[in-house]
Amino acid sequence: MSSTTMPDFDRQSNGQAVISWTRNLYWSVRRELWEYRSIYVAPSIVAALTLIGFLIGAAYQVAKVRSAQSLGTVQLQEAINRPYGLAAMFLMGIGFVVSILYCVEALQGERRDRSILFWKSLPVSDLTVVLSKMMIPLVIVPLVTVALTIVTHILMLLLDIMMLQISGVSLNLLWTNLSVFEMWMMMLYHMLALHGLWFAPAYAWMLLASAWARRAAILWAVLPLIAVGVIEKIAFNTAYFPRWMQYRFSGAPGSDAYPGSEHAMHTWANLSVGQFLLNPGLWIGLALAALFLLAAARVRRSRGPI
Repeated sequence: MSSTTMPDFDRQSNGQAVISWTRNLYWSVRRELWEYRSIYVAPSIVAALTLIGFLIGAAYQVAKVRSAQSLGTVQLQEAINRPYGLAAMFLMGIGFVVSILYCVEALQGERRDRSILFWKSLPVSDLTVVLSKMMIPLVIVPLVTVALTIVTHILMLLLDIMMLQISGVSLNLLWTNLSVFEMWMMMLYHMLALHGLWFAPAYAWMLLASAWARRAAILWAVLPLIAVGVIEKIAFNTAYFPRWMQYRFSGAPGSDAYPGSEHAMHTWANLSVGQFLLNPGLWIGLALAALFLLAAARVRRSRGPI
């Protein structure tokens, strides 16, 4: 078969076809989605529970919108948008939890079930495997979270329309005050910027702990960080490391606006992509993440089944 008909394959000097690195990475990511169904199952369950809660409280929501009409435009917008913002926040929260638990389990799990022997027999480098696992919290979980939020919001909107029509409330209130598209754009930015790039060193560190630890990888990921803070305090009576950790987890500069915040309709203007991309903390964190990933790949190369 000619190389022009199979663009994903390179050809060695001896004529043997080899799979390209990008193709290996693609199938490695698909493997993660197949093995760790919690990546999309857990957010789907939260989305379903959110819809159930919204349906149960639909009558209360209509009453709240009625009462907010006499209070002013800002109060009316908040009353209409609040359930949608809460749904987005719940899904963002479960997305973050899924990312943390996945990173802690990803490399230790394949040693525990001995599947590492099979995966190491394939022509896929350890670095490609580690990068494919990093793609899950960095890209896949944020995109899955945003997609489920969009579906959830659309179903909530249909329920809202039905309840408002039954209650005799004008649908113009919904069309003129609801801002789900802005929420979706804010959430996409927030998930990729904060939950993805800004938290990248934390995910990479947990992957390294997962590759190294024989048991309780979460403890090996957390205890060294606590130990550094304790030793710094005892030895120097300072708290630079804890303050740096607080800085990393308190939110990325330029990504403070998110769906669900107060008056979420007006927070789109607060986003500052330039401030985020030019922040030194972002690039220092990405450099640390790269070092942790290289270390995780090297550790995986020397590790066998538990």
